[in-house]
Amino acid sequence: MKAKRVNAFRRSHRKQYGPIRPAASMPVVHPHAAGIDVGSVEHWVCVPEDSVPEGEANVRSFGGFTADLDQLVEWLLAGGIKTVALESTGVYWIPLVQKLEAAQIEVILVNARHLKYVPGRKTDVKDCQWLQQLHSYGLLNGSFRPTEDICALRSLLRHRQNLIESAGREVQHMQKALQQMNVHLHHAVSDLVGATGLRILDAILAGERDPKVLVELRDDKLCTKTTKVELEKALEGDWQEEHLFVLSQALETHRHLLKQVVQCDEQIKKALAEVKMPEHQEPEGPIPQNPKAKETADTKPKKKRFHRNKTGPSLKLDLTEELKRLCGVDLTQIIGLSVLSVLIIISEIGLDMSRWRNAKAFCAWLGLCPRNKISGGRVLDSRTAHVVNRVSILLRIVAPSIGKTDTWLGIFHRRMRARLGPAGANTATARKLACLVYHLLKYKEQYIDVDQMIFMEKIRTQRINRLRKQAQELGMQLTEMPKAA
Repeated sequence: MKAKRVNAFRRSHRKQYGPIRPAASMPVVHPHAAGIDVGSVEHWVCVPEDSVPEGEANVRSFGGFTADLDQLVEWLLAGGIKTVALESTGVYWIPLVQKLEAAQIEVILVNARHLKYVPGRKTDVKDCQWLQQLHSYGLLNGSFRPTEDICALRSLLRHRQNLIESAGREVQHMQKALQQMNVHLHHAVSDLVGATGLRILDAILAGERDPKVLVELRDDKLCTKTTKVELEKALEGDWQEEHLFVLSQALETHRHLLKQVVQCDEQIKKALAEVKMPEHQEPEGPIPQNPKAKETADTKPKKKRFHRNKTGPSLKLDLTEELKRLCGVDLTQIIGLSVLSVLIIISEIGLDMSRWRNAKAFCAWLGLCPRNKISGGRVLDSRTAHVVNRVSILLRIVAPSIGKTDTWLGIFHRRMRARLGPAGANTATARKLACLVYHLLKYKEQYIDVDQMIFMEKIRTQRINRLRKQAQELGMQLTEMPKAA
Protein backbone atom coordinates (compact mmCIF):
# COMPACT_ATOMS: atom_id res chain seq x y z
CA MET A 1 0.00 0.00 0.00
CA LYS A 2 2.87 2.35 0.77
CA ALA A 3 4.39 1.81 -2.68
CA LYS A 4 1.03 2.52 -4.33
CA ARG A 5 0.69 5.80 -2.42
CA VAL A 6 4.20 6.85 -3.44
CA ASN A 7 3.54 6.04 -7.10
CA ALA A 8 0.23 7.92 -6.98
CA PHE A 9 2.01 10.95 -5.50
CA ARG A 10 4.62 10.84 -8.25
CA ARG A 11 1.96 10.69 -10.99
CA SER A 12 0.00 13.60 -9.54
CA HIS A 13 3.19 15.62 -8.98
CA ARG A 14 4.37 14.95 -12.54
CA LYS A 15 0.97 15.97 -13.95
CA GLN A 16 0.93 19.29 -12.08
CA TYR A 17 4.59 20.31 -11.92
CA GLY A 18 6.37 18.08 -14.41
CA PRO A 19 9.03 15.45 -13.62
CA ILE A 20 10.79 15.55 -10.26
CA ARG A 21 14.24 17.12 -10.73
CA PRO A 22 17.00 18.33 -8.39
CA ALA A 23 16.64 21.80 -7.00
CA ALA A 24 17.59 24.44 -9.51
CA SER A 25 19.17 26.53 -6.78
CA MET A 26 21.73 23.86 -5.92
CA PRO A 27 25.17 25.45 -6.31
CA VAL A 28 27.45 24.16 -9.03
CA VAL A 29 30.79 23.21 -7.50
CA HIS A 30 32.51 21.92 -10.66
CA PRO A 31 31.34 23.90 -13.70
CA HIS A 32 33.83 22.16 -16.00
CA ALA A 33 32.92 18.58 -15.07
CA ALA A 34 32.15 15.60 -17.30
CA GLY A 35 30.65 12.19 -16.69
CA ILE A 36 31.67 8.96 -18.43
CA ASP A 37 29.81 5.67 -18.50
CA VAL A 38 32.58 3.10 -18.99
CA GLY A 39 32.02 -0.04 -21.05
CA SER A 40 34.06 -2.83 -22.53
CA VAL A 41 33.81 -1.70 -26.19
CA GLU A 42 32.46 1.87 -25.96
CA HIS A 43 32.35 4.81 -23.55
CA TRP A 44 29.52 7.36 -23.33
CA VAL A 45 30.66 10.87 -22.35
CA CYS A 46 28.52 13.79 -21.20
CA VAL A 47 29.88 17.34 -20.85
CA PRO A 48 28.13 20.60 -19.89
CA GLU A 49 26.03 22.14 -22.63
CA ASP A 50 28.02 25.39 -22.64
CA SER A 51 31.27 23.51 -23.38
CA VAL A 52 30.21 22.45 -26.91
CA PRO A 53 29.37 24.66 -29.91
CA GLU A 54 25.73 25.56 -30.41
CA GLY A 55 23.83 22.89 -32.28
CA GLU A 56 26.11 20.02 -31.23
CA ALA A 57 25.12 17.34 -28.75
CA ASN A 58 26.84 17.32 -25.37
CA VAL A 59 26.76 13.50 -25.26
CA ARG A 60 29.01 11.45 -27.50
CA SER A 61 30.08 7.83 -27.77
CA PHE A 62 33.68 6.71 -28.23
CA GLY A 63 35.13 3.26 -28.84
CA GLY A 64 37.49 1.38 -26.59
CA PHE A 65 40.53 1.36 -28.88
CA THR A 66 43.56 3.52 -28.13
CA ALA A 67 42.86 5.87 -31.04
CA ASP A 68 39.29 6.34 -29.80
CA LEU A 69 40.53 7.12 -26.28
CA ASP A 70 42.83 9.78 -27.72
CA GLN A 71 39.85 11.36 -29.53
CA LEU A 72 37.88 11.28 -26.28
CA VAL A 73 40.62 13.12 -24.40
CA GLU A 74 40.98 15.69 -27.22
CA TRP A 75 37.22 16.36 -27.15
CA LEU A 76 37.32 16.92 -23.40
CA LEU A 77 40.30 19.26 -23.63
CA ALA A 78 38.63 21.22 -26.44
CA GLY A 79 35.60 21.76 -24.19
CA GLY A 80 37.71 22.96 -21.27
CA ILE A 81 36.91 19.98 -19.06
CA LYS A 82 39.03 19.90 -15.91
CA THR A 83 37.52 17.04 -13.92
CA VAL A 84 35.80 13.78 -14.88
CA ALA A 85 33.70 11.29 -12.92
CA LEU A 86 33.40 7.68 -14.04
CA GLU A 87 32.33 4.37 -12.56
CA SER A 88 34.85 1.68 -11.65
CA THR A 89 33.53 -0.97 -14.02
CA GLY A 90 35.74 -4.08 -13.95
CA VAL A 91 39.15 -3.20 -15.38
CA TYR A 92 37.81 -1.32 -18.40
CA TRP A 93 38.40 2.03 -16.72
CA ILE A 94 42.16 1.60 -16.28
CA PRO A 95 43.34 2.54 -19.83
CA LEU A 96 40.92 5.48 -19.90
CA VAL A 97 42.07 6.78 -16.51
CA GLN A 98 45.70 6.55 -17.59
CA LYS A 99 44.94 8.64 -20.68
CA LEU A 100 43.02 11.23 -18.65
CA GLU A 101 45.70 11.54 -15.99
CA ALA A 102 48.37 11.94 -18.68
CA ALA A 103 46.35 14.91 -20.03
CA GLN A 104 46.29 16.53 -16.53
CA ILE A 105 42.53 15.96 -16.12
CA GLU A 106 41.36 15.19 -12.58
CA VAL A 107 39.65 11.81 -12.37
CA ILE A 108 37.05 10.87 -9.74
CA LEU A 109 36.65 7.11 -9.66
CA VAL A 110 33.16 6.44 -8.28
CA ASN A 111 32.00 3.21 -6.69
CA ALA A 112 29.26 1.80 -8.91
CA ARG A 113 27.43 0.53 -5.82
CA HIS A 114 26.73 4.11 -4.75
CA LEU A 115 24.78 4.77 -7.97
CA LYS A 116 23.20 1.35 -8.33
CA TYR A 117 19.87 2.07 -6.67
CA VAL A 118 18.97 5.27 -8.56
CA PRO A 119 15.74 4.45 -10.45
CA GLY A 120 14.98 5.30 -14.06
CA ARG A 121 18.57 5.67 -15.29
CA LYS A 122 19.46 2.31 -16.77
CA THR A 123 20.75 3.37 -20.17
CA ASP A 124 24.31 4.39 -21.04
CA VAL A 125 23.26 7.90 -22.08
CA LYS A 126 21.29 8.57 -18.88
CA ASP A 127 24.09 7.12 -16.75
CA CYS A 128 26.73 9.48 -18.11
CA GLN A 129 24.31 12.44 -17.82
CA TRP A 130 23.52 11.56 -14.22
CA LEU A 131 27.22 11.21 -13.40
CA GLN A 132 27.95 14.61 -14.94
CA GLN A 133 25.10 16.26 -13.04
CA LEU A 134 26.03 14.80 -9.66
CA HIS A 135 29.71 15.57 -10.15
CA SER A 136 28.97 19.18 -11.11
CA TYR A 137 27.13 19.56 -7.77
CA GLY A 138 30.05 17.97 -5.90
CA LEU A 139 28.01 15.03 -4.63
CA LEU A 140 30.38 12.23 -5.65
CA ASN A 141 33.26 10.87 -3.59
CA GLY A 142 36.23 9.31 -5.29
CA SER A 143 37.49 5.86 -4.42
CA PHE A 144 40.97 5.24 -3.04
CA ARG A 145 43.65 4.65 -5.66
CA PRO A 146 47.36 4.49 -4.79
CA THR A 147 50.18 5.96 -6.81
CA GLU A 148 51.48 4.38 -10.00
CA ASP A 149 54.53 2.75 -8.40
CA ILE A 150 52.33 1.17 -5.71
CA CYS A 151 49.85 0.04 -8.39
CA ALA A 152 52.68 -1.76 -10.21
CA LEU A 153 53.71 -3.52 -7.00
CA ARG A 154 50.08 -4.39 -6.28
CA SER A 155 49.60 -5.97 -9.72
CA LEU A 156 52.64 -8.19 -9.24
CA LEU A 157 51.58 -9.35 -5.77
CA ARG A 158 48.05 -10.11 -6.96
CA HIS A 159 49.52 -12.08 -9.85
CA ARG A 160 51.70 -13.97 -7.37
CA GLN A 161 48.63 -14.84 -5.35
CA ASN A 162 46.96 -16.16 -8.50
CA LEU A 163 50.00 -18.36 -9.18
CA ILE A 164 49.86 -19.74 -5.64
CA GLU A 165 46.17 -20.53 -6.01
CA SER A 166 46.78 -22.23 -9.36
CA ALA A 167 49.54 -24.34 -7.81
CA GLY A 168 47.14 -25.33 -5.05
CA ARG A 169 44.60 -26.50 -7.62
CA GLU A 170 47.23 -28.69 -9.24
CA VAL A 171 47.88 -30.32 -5.86
CA GLN A 172 44.17 -31.10 -5.68
CA HIS A 173 44.37 -32.68 -9.15
CA MET A 174 47.22 -34.88 -7.95
CA GLN A 175 45.26 -35.91 -4.86
CA LYS A 176 42.24 -36.79 -7.00
CA ALA A 177 44.33 -38.91 -9.37
CA LEU A 178 45.88 -40.79 -6.43
CA GLN A 179 42.46 -41.29 -4.85
CA GLN A 180 41.07 -42.74 -8.07
CA MET A 181 43.92 -45.26 -8.08
CA ASN A 182 43.26 -45.94 -4.35
CA VAL A 183 46.78 -44.80 -3.49
CA HIS A 184 46.58 -42.96 -0.16
CA LEU A 185 49.91 -41.20 -0.30
CA HIS A 186 48.26 -37.80 0.35
CA HIS A 187 46.76 -39.25 3.54
CA ALA A 188 49.94 -40.90 4.75
CA VAL A 189 52.25 -37.87 4.43
CA SER A 190 51.62 -34.45 5.90
CA ASP A 191 52.50 -32.61 2.67
CA LEU A 192 52.08 -34.23 -0.74
CA VAL A 193 54.46 -31.74 -2.39
CA GLY A 194 57.01 -31.92 0.42
CA ALA A 195 60.40 -33.56 0.12
CA THR A 196 59.16 -37.10 0.87
CA GLY A 197 56.03 -36.77 -1.21
CA LEU A 198 57.87 -35.49 -4.28
CA ARG A 199 60.47 -38.25 -4.12
CA ILE A 200 57.77 -40.90 -3.99
CA LEU A 201 55.77 -39.26 -6.79
CA ASP A 202 58.83 -39.07 -9.03
CA ALA A 203 59.57 -42.74 -8.38
CA ILE A 204 55.96 -43.72 -9.17
CA LEU A 205 56.01 -41.78 -12.44
CA ALA A 206 59.38 -43.35 -13.28
CA GLY A 207 57.74 -46.80 -13.18
CA GLU A 208 58.33 -47.99 -9.60
CA ARG A 209 55.32 -49.88 -8.17
CA ASP A 210 56.81 -51.90 -5.27
CA PRO A 211 55.60 -50.35 -1.98
CA LYS A 212 58.65 -51.63 -0.09
CA VAL A 213 60.97 -49.78 -2.44
CA LEU A 214 58.85 -46.62 -2.30
CA VAL A 215 58.82 -46.64 1.51
CA GLU A 216 62.62 -46.41 1.58
CA LEU A 217 62.31 -42.91 0.10
CA ARG A 218 60.66 -41.79 3.33
CA ASP A 219 62.53 -39.38 5.62
CA ASP A 220 62.19 -40.86 9.12
CA LYS A 221 63.21 -37.60 10.82
CA LEU A 222 60.48 -35.55 9.17
CA CYS A 223 57.72 -38.09 8.57
CA THR A 224 56.18 -38.77 11.95
CA LYS A 225 52.55 -38.87 10.83
CA THR A 226 52.56 -42.57 9.88
CA THR A 227 54.82 -45.56 10.33
CA LYS A 228 56.58 -47.43 7.55
CA VAL A 229 54.02 -50.22 7.72
CA GLU A 230 51.12 -47.79 7.33
CA LEU A 231 52.87 -45.99 4.48
CA GLU A 232 53.50 -49.30 2.75
CA LYS A 233 49.77 -50.09 2.91
CA ALA A 234 48.93 -46.63 1.58
CA LEU A 235 51.13 -47.16 -1.49
CA GLU A 236 49.20 -50.20 -2.69
CA GLY A 237 46.65 -49.40 -5.36
CA ASP A 238 45.30 -49.88 -8.86
CA TRP A 239 47.82 -48.27 -11.19
CA GLN A 240 45.82 -47.06 -14.19
CA GLU A 241 47.47 -45.42 -17.16
CA GLU A 242 45.04 -42.50 -17.57
CA HIS A 243 45.31 -41.48 -13.92
CA LEU A 244 49.09 -41.73 -14.01
CA PHE A 245 49.04 -39.41 -17.04
CA VAL A 246 46.91 -36.87 -15.13
CA LEU A 247 49.25 -37.17 -12.14
CA SER A 248 52.33 -36.51 -14.26
CA GLN A 249 50.85 -33.44 -15.95
CA ALA A 250 49.58 -32.01 -12.67
CA LEU A 251 53.01 -32.45 -11.06
CA GLU A 252 54.73 -30.86 -14.05
CA THR A 253 52.34 -27.91 -14.00
CA HIS A 254 52.81 -27.47 -10.25
CA ARG A 255 56.59 -27.28 -10.62
CA HIS A 256 56.25 -24.86 -13.53
CA LEU A 257 54.02 -22.59 -11.46
CA LEU A 258 56.53 -22.61 -8.59
CA LYS A 259 59.25 -21.54 -11.05
CA GLN A 260 57.00 -18.69 -12.15
CA VAL A 261 56.54 -17.70 -8.51
CA VAL A 262 60.32 -17.39 -8.15
CA GLN A 263 60.47 -15.23 -11.30
CA CYS A 264 57.62 -13.12 -9.97
CA ASP A 265 59.55 -12.61 -6.72
CA GLU A 266 62.47 -11.21 -8.69
CA GLN A 267 60.15 -8.81 -10.50
CA ILE A 268 58.61 -7.77 -7.18
CA LYS A 269 62.08 -6.92 -5.90
CA LYS A 270 62.66 -4.67 -8.92
CA ALA A 271 59.28 -2.98 -8.53
CA LEU A 272 59.93 -2.45 -4.82
CA ALA A 273 63.19 -0.68 -5.60
CA GLU A 274 61.29 1.78 -7.84
CA VAL A 275 58.75 2.72 -5.17
CA LYS A 276 59.18 6.35 -4.15
CA MET A 277 59.28 7.20 -0.46
CA PRO A 278 56.58 9.63 0.68
CA GLU A 279 57.46 12.95 2.19
CA HIS A 280 58.21 12.86 5.91
CA GLN A 281 55.16 13.70 7.98
CA GLU A 282 55.59 15.34 11.33
CA PRO A 283 53.32 14.16 14.16
CA GLU A 284 50.19 16.30 14.42
CA GLY A 285 50.28 16.29 18.21
CA PRO A 286 51.93 14.73 21.22
CA ILE A 287 51.75 10.96 21.16
CA PRO A 288 51.14 9.40 24.57
CA GLN A 289 53.82 6.92 25.49
CA ASN A 290 53.79 4.20 28.10
CA PRO A 291 57.02 4.60 30.07
CA LYS A 292 56.61 1.21 31.71
CA ALA A 293 56.28 -0.49 28.35
CA LYS A 294 59.34 1.33 27.02
CA GLU A 295 61.35 0.50 30.11
CA THR A 296 60.29 -3.13 29.86
CA ALA A 297 61.19 -3.24 26.18
CA ASP A 298 64.66 -1.84 26.90
CA THR A 299 65.46 -4.07 29.87
CA LYS A 300 63.90 -7.40 28.92
CA PRO A 301 65.43 -9.48 26.14
CA LYS A 302 63.46 -9.45 22.91
CA LYS A 303 61.42 -12.53 22.27
CA LYS A 304 61.34 -14.21 18.93
CA ARG A 305 58.48 -12.84 16.86
CA PHE A 306 55.67 -15.18 15.94
CA HIS A 307 55.23 -15.40 12.17
CA ARG A 308 52.79 -17.70 10.49
CA ASN A 309 52.43 -17.41 6.74
CA LYS A 310 48.89 -17.94 5.52
CA THR A 311 49.17 -16.40 2.10
CA GLY A 312 51.24 -19.05 0.31
CA PRO A 313 54.89 -20.09 0.00
CA SER A 314 57.24 -17.68 1.68
CA LEU A 315 59.43 -15.32 -0.30
CA LYS A 316 62.82 -16.67 -1.27
CA LEU A 317 64.27 -13.15 -1.14
CA ASP A 318 65.04 -11.20 2.02
CA LEU A 319 63.28 -7.86 1.58
CA THR A 320 63.27 -6.83 5.23
CA GLU A 321 65.81 -4.03 4.86
CA GLU A 322 64.15 -2.69 1.71
CA LEU A 323 60.77 -2.57 3.43
CA LYS A 324 62.30 -0.93 6.49
CA ARG A 325 63.84 1.75 4.25
CA LEU A 326 60.54 2.50 2.50
CA CYS A 327 58.28 2.38 5.54
CA GLY A 328 60.69 4.05 7.94
CA VAL A 329 59.89 1.36 10.51
CA ASP A 330 60.07 -2.41 10.73
CA LEU A 331 56.46 -3.59 10.40
CA THR A 332 57.53 -7.21 10.76
CA GLN A 333 57.99 -6.53 14.48
CA ILE A 334 54.19 -6.49 14.79
CA ILE A 335 52.96 -9.84 16.07
CA GLY A 336 51.75 -12.06 13.25
CA LEU A 337 53.08 -10.05 10.28
CA SER A 338 55.75 -11.55 8.05
CA VAL A 339 57.65 -9.96 5.16
CA LEU A 340 55.10 -11.22 2.65
CA SER A 341 52.25 -9.89 4.79
CA VAL A 342 53.85 -6.46 4.98
CA LEU A 343 54.38 -6.50 1.20
CA ILE A 344 50.69 -7.22 0.64
CA ILE A 345 49.66 -4.44 3.03
CA ILE A 346 51.97 -1.87 1.42
CA SER A 347 50.87 -2.83 -2.10
CA GLU A 348 47.20 -2.28 -1.20
CA ILE A 349 47.30 0.88 0.95
CA GLY A 350 50.56 2.52 -0.09
CA LEU A 351 52.85 4.48 2.23
CA ASP A 352 50.99 7.78 2.55
CA MET A 353 48.70 7.60 5.57
CA SER A 354 47.48 11.18 5.08
CA ARG A 355 44.82 9.77 2.74
CA TRP A 356 42.85 8.93 5.92
CA ARG A 357 42.18 11.54 8.57
CA ASN A 358 42.80 9.19 11.50
CA ALA A 359 43.07 5.53 12.49
CA LYS A 360 39.30 5.22 12.91
CA ALA A 361 38.70 6.29 9.32
CA PHE A 362 41.35 3.83 8.17
CA CYS A 363 39.68 0.96 10.03
CA ALA A 364 36.28 1.99 8.67
CA TRP A 365 37.70 1.93 5.12
CA LEU A 366 38.93 -1.61 5.77
CA GLY A 367 35.49 -2.64 7.02
CA LEU A 368 36.70 -3.43 10.53
CA CYS A 369 34.39 -1.05 12.40
CA PRO A 370 30.72 -1.54 13.31
CA ARG A 371 28.24 0.58 11.40
CA ASN A 372 25.33 2.14 13.26
CA LYS A 373 22.15 1.86 11.22
CA ILE A 374 19.70 3.84 13.36
CA SER A 375 16.08 4.62 12.59
CA GLY A 376 13.48 5.91 14.99
CA GLY A 377 15.98 5.93 17.84
CA ARG A 378 16.63 2.20 17.47
CA VAL A 379 19.85 0.57 16.32
CA LEU A 380 18.73 -1.67 13.45
CA ASP A 381 22.14 -3.02 12.48
CA SER A 382 25.61 -2.70 13.98
CA ARG A 383 27.48 -5.31 11.96
CA THR A 384 30.62 -4.42 10.07
CA ALA A 385 30.18 -3.34 6.47
CA HIS A 386 30.75 -5.89 3.73
CA VAL A 387 34.06 -4.69 2.28
CA VAL A 388 36.19 -6.81 -0.04
CA ASN A 389 39.71 -5.69 0.84
CA ARG A 390 42.84 -7.82 0.75
CA VAL A 391 44.33 -6.08 3.77
CA SER A 392 41.32 -6.77 5.99
CA ILE A 393 41.20 -10.37 4.73
CA LEU A 394 44.89 -10.81 5.56
CA LEU A 395 44.52 -9.32 9.05
CA ARG A 396 41.54 -11.55 9.78
CA ILE A 397 43.49 -14.61 8.59
CA VAL A 398 46.44 -14.02 10.92
CA ALA A 399 44.19 -13.24 13.91
CA PRO A 400 43.56 -16.90 14.98
CA SER A 401 47.29 -17.60 14.93
CA ILE A 402 47.91 -14.55 17.10
CA GLY A 403 45.32 -15.86 19.54
CA LYS A 404 47.54 -18.87 20.24
CA THR A 405 50.53 -16.76 21.29
CA ASP A 406 51.47 -15.72 24.81
CA THR A 407 51.39 -11.99 24.02
CA TRP A 408 49.10 -9.08 24.84
CA LEU A 409 47.39 -9.43 21.46
CA GLY A 410 46.92 -13.14 22.11
CA ILE A 411 45.29 -12.35 25.47
CA PHE A 412 43.08 -9.77 23.79
CA HIS A 413 42.00 -12.25 21.10
CA ARG A 414 41.10 -14.91 23.66
CA ARG A 415 39.07 -12.44 25.73
CA MET A 416 37.19 -11.25 22.64
CA ARG A 417 36.62 -14.85 21.57
CA ALA A 418 34.92 -15.57 24.91
CA ARG A 419 32.68 -12.52 24.50
CA LEU A 420 32.02 -12.27 20.74
CA GLY A 421 32.85 -15.68 19.32
CA PRO A 422 35.54 -16.61 16.77
CA ALA A 423 34.41 -14.28 13.96
CA GLY A 424 34.03 -11.27 16.24
CA ALA A 425 37.41 -11.95 17.87
CA ASN A 426 39.10 -12.11 14.46
CA THR A 427 37.58 -8.78 13.45
CA ALA A 428 38.50 -7.12 16.76
CA THR A 429 42.09 -8.37 16.55
CA ALA A 430 42.32 -7.31 12.91
CA ARG A 431 41.25 -3.83 13.94
CA LYS A 432 44.03 -3.72 16.56
CA LEU A 433 46.54 -4.71 13.88
CA ALA A 434 45.18 -2.08 11.49
CA CYS A 435 45.59 0.63 14.14
CA LEU A 436 49.17 -0.48 14.75
CA VAL A 437 49.99 -0.40 11.03
CA TYR A 438 48.45 3.06 10.65
CA HIS A 439 50.26 4.46 13.68
CA LEU A 440 53.68 3.11 12.69
CA LEU A 441 53.43 4.23 9.06
CA LYS A 442 52.13 7.69 9.95
CA TYR A 443 54.41 8.62 12.86
CA LYS A 444 57.48 6.50 11.91
CA GLU A 445 57.98 5.21 15.45
CA GLN A 446 59.50 1.89 16.34
CA TYR A 447 57.09 -0.77 17.55
CA ILE A 448 57.20 -1.31 21.32
CA ASP A 449 55.53 -4.49 22.46
CA VAL A 450 53.31 -4.19 25.51
CA ASP A 451 54.47 -6.42 28.33
CA GLN A 452 52.06 -9.18 29.24
CA MET A 453 52.06 -8.27 32.96
CA ILE A 454 51.31 -4.62 32.20
CA PHE A 455 48.40 -5.62 29.98
CA MET A 456 47.02 -8.00 32.62
CA GLU A 457 47.30 -5.26 35.26
CA LYS A 458 45.35 -2.92 33.00
CA ILE A 459 42.61 -5.54 32.62
CA ARG A 460 42.55 -6.05 36.40
CA THR A 461 42.13 -2.32 36.99
CA GLN A 462 39.27 -2.16 34.52
CA ARG A 463 37.52 -5.08 36.22
CA ILE A 464 37.91 -3.49 39.67
CA ASN A 465 36.49 -0.18 38.43
CA ARG A 466 33.55 -1.98 36.87
CA LEU A 467 32.84 -3.88 40.11
CA ARG A 468 33.02 -0.67 42.13
CA LYS A 469 30.54 0.98 39.82
CA GLN A 470 28.14 -1.95 40.09
CA ALA A 471 28.50 -2.00 43.87
CA GLN A 472 27.76 1.73 44.03
CA GLU A 473 24.62 1.26 41.96
CA LEU A 474 23.46 -1.43 44.41
CA GLY A 475 24.20 0.75 47.43
CA MET A 476 27.17 -1.32 48.53
CA GLN A 477 30.87 -0.72 48.99
CA LEU A 478 33.69 -2.77 47.55
CA THR A 479 36.48 -3.52 49.99
CA GLU A 480 39.76 -5.13 49.04
CA MET A 481 40.75 -8.10 51.16
CA PRO A 482 44.20 -7.94 52.78
CA LYS A 483 46.79 -10.21 51.27
CA ALA A 484 47.85 -13.22 53.28
CA ALA A 485 51.29 -12.95 54.82
